[in-house]
Amino acid sequence: MNALRDEPVSVDVEHGLFVLRTPNSVYALRIGEDGSPRHVYWGEPLDVTELRGWRSPSHSSFEADPAPDELPIETGARFGPAGLRVRFADGVRGAQWRYVGYEIEDGVLRIKLEDRFYPLACELVYRVRRDSDVIERWTEVRHTGADDPDDPDLTANVAPEAIVIERCDSASWTLPKQADYRLSHLVGGWGSETQLQRDRLPVAETVLVSRRGTTSHHANPWLALDAGDAGETSGRVWSAALAWSGSWRIAVHRDPVGRVTFTGGYGHEAQTFRIEPSERIVTPVFAGLYSGDGFGGTSRAWHEYARRHVLPHPEEDRPVLYNSWEAMGFDLTEAKQLELAGLAARTGVELFVVDDGWFGARRDDHAGLGDWTTYPGAFPNGLRPLADEVHRLGMRFGLWVEPEMVNADSDLFRAHPEWVVHAPTRQATELRNQLLLNLARTDVAAWVYDTLDRLVRENDVDFFKWDMNRPFTEAAWPGAPDPDRLWALAVQNVYGIIDRLREAHPGLRIEGCSSGGGRIDLGMLARVDQVWTSDNTDPVDRIEIQAGYGQVYPAAAMAAWASDSPSPITFRETPLRFRFHVAMAGALGIGGNLTEWSEAELAEAAELVGEYKEVRALVQRGVAYRVQTADGVSGVHYAAPDDSEHAVLLWRPTMRFAHEPAPVPLPGLRAGARYRDLFWGVTYSGEVLRERGLEPGLPAGDYASRLIRLVRVDE
Repeated sequence: MNALRDEPVSVDVEHGLFVLRTPNSVYALRIGEDGSPRHVYWGEPLDVTELRGWRSPSHSSFEADPAPDELPIETGARFGPAGLRVRFADGVRGAQWRYVGYEIEDGVLRIKLEDRFYPLACELVYRVRRDSDVIERWTEVRHTGADDPDDPDLTANVAPEAIVIERCDSASWTLPKQADYRLSHLVGGWGSETQLQRDRLPVAETVLVSRRGTTSHHANPWLALDAGDAGETSGRVWSAALAWSGSWRIAVHRDPVGRVTFTGGYGHEAQTFRIEPSERIVTPVFAGLYSGDGFGGTSRAWHEYARRHVLPHPEEDRPVLYNSWEAMGFDLTEAKQLELAGLAARTGVELFVVDDGWFGARRDDHAGLGDWTTYPGAFPNGLRPLADEVHRLGMRFGLWVEPEMVNADSDLFRAHPEWVVHAPTRQATELRNQLLLNLARTDVAAWVYDTLDRLVRENDVDFFKWDMNRPFTEAAWPGAPDPDRLWALAVQNVYGIIDRLREAHPGLRIEGCSSGGGRIDLGMLARVDQVWTSDNTDPVDRIEIQAGYGQVYPAAAMAAWASDSPSPITFRETPLRFRFHVAMAGALGIGGNLTEWSEAELAEAAELVGEYKEVRALVQRGVAYRVQTADGVSGVHYAAPDDSEHAVLLWRPTMRFAHEPAPVPLPGLRAGARYRDLFWGVTYSGEVLRERGLEPGLPAGDYASRLIRLVRVDE
């Protein structure tokens, strides 16, 4: 038994338990008497054999098996949200499982199930790794095609006709009984993404959802649950994140007797699809995490998981970039771009990105999308001369593209009107004066790949800013045998295009964007190097946006710009240093009109870019601790894993009258160590900086900010 306890995945045959172990948690399940996998435990390490007689708090004679399902189905005495909903050709709904075995290989557990009567098989899949507390789960459903004549439980009159899948979640999760429950999740809108919301979980079904075809600005497929007593540094927290970039749904169910479960996966309600004989459906990963170290420990565990197992090239420094959009808008010319490139190089920029307006008839947002050829009025010799000059200046060259979209006023639409998502009997909605290409079609997906591949090859492109600026509407697919497949296939083909591009061009790097932060999730982060967090670059607003993002996603992938003042969105005026210090908390970029910056501002920007490069490795790969004080100071403390150096970014937008700046505690320091402030040359004990704080943390006044660098010293 001790040997089994050392394995990430093991089976306790004596007690009928499947046990998954991570460095700091245990997860256990069993097979119920009805053949369905049942949840036993998820939490801190313990001897799970003591839980073999576990009973639900809602146990009664009205339940055949009181333990919650690992993936709820519709049959039996089940009345909560179902994770799997199926309809067979004869009109019968719901699966009834027969357990047929399991497989364990390389940390992956597969629980194998078959329907007792119909040709439907299901595998519940679990993956654990020795270096992470995150448990990855997904579901695989297969139409087995024909009956087995040797199986007495199947009857010959059940034909292998198509099976309708009305819901197929990736996983369902169950919490241990708590005295109360609190739900944390991310909400927002365009320009106000990833706002952290924490509320008591009602006794009801709470649904988090996107029906937009994208992850969405308005909700994010991540949630956390605790008993209402967890804090930043302590407390038990259960959380989960879905690796999917299209429509999604997570249903949290708190029943009247205190049990909390939640089930989630791709697609929203009313989407169905058919599986034919021998066809398999594989859902995206819905990853779960238990932490006993509060919300801070939960975030750090997610960040480390993303760096080790999600992000491409996590070891690379994300370059300091410049983007031309806020400076030029659609008014692009080669001469103006060359001027901007020269100024960007002076400030220390490493990647120069030409944004919207370089192609087709794109003089505003009414025309040109889909025509990915250079506008000769702005670039008479194409983009290559600009790309060559950018490379000569020592920077990489990037382009903005929106390959999933088309304007009605475009050569592409005139040639292929059938390529857009549309319903012939419905008026097409144009959002932002554009229509959505049907990326579910193989011919459209092939055209998008070929177009982007050509752009890279012809223009020596190092970087794409891949935008996606509108949701799905009138999502029909005329002539398709199963039109609802559009919702999932479009996303899967976007994934496939990005994967192929990266394979064909190993040096290509990509930023994901969707009108700002409308497509931020683990599925997209597995394919892009960073994501555009929000179109709102006002540093005051960005503090909250970035704090919500950081609940689950890592700083290395968080693109953040220092832009002009007043802000082009909020018109708020803020100091240059404050704007830079907020943006330095992620992958730093510059978005302002450098042609209008003074020499003093350009020099200060170059100084701040240089300071960022000195701490970039800490910001992008360090251990992050959130800083928050009662007098309005917030920030992030990035610590080297070996405690050798630390970078702390602090911000205070406003200061109350007659209140002196207070000390700022720094949570990422060790009590038994001593640290030297590289700016002031003063040495402090870890205890003092952790408990009392750095004094003064920030200077007096509004829009105060500071970068603090500490090194550990032995004295």
